[in-house]
Amino acid sequence: MDIQFIASVGIVAPDAPESRKLYVDALGLPLERADGDYFASEKVGGSKHFGIWPLSQAAQACFGSTQWPADQLVPQISVEFEVPSPEAVSEAATELEDQGFPLLHPARTEPWGQTVARVLSPEGAIVGISYAPWLHE
Repeated sequence: MDIQFIASVGIVAPDAPESRKLYVDALGLPLERADGDYFASEKVGGSKHFGIWPLSQAAQACFGSTQWPADQLVPQISVEFEVPSPEAVSEAATELEDQGFPLLHPARTEPWGQTVARVLSPEGAIVGISYAPWLHE
């Protein structure tokens, strides 16, 4: 697996408006509405992408439902590691499965063009292996 850099960090928020009070109002991060209650920015130093990801959207992305499954740890953060190609996402997903890490979902290309596969870490973080073409231009 050839991890090139951290592509994104996202706070997984059960109450996104409440979380924005800290990250936007108090800390002054330049987050803007990206999709529904998802606020994000590519202008936070040290991060390619930082966002507040509503738990319902994380559940939709991982399980196809707005409810997080009761039998899974509820995540509080998401981190995505960038690899060099869409094919490398699939290869990394296979490596993770072979090492005993069940996938939340296999490699797939999202409507915005990112290819990603995700696992849930032992501490409850959503860990993505990603290829976002715009980060390679």
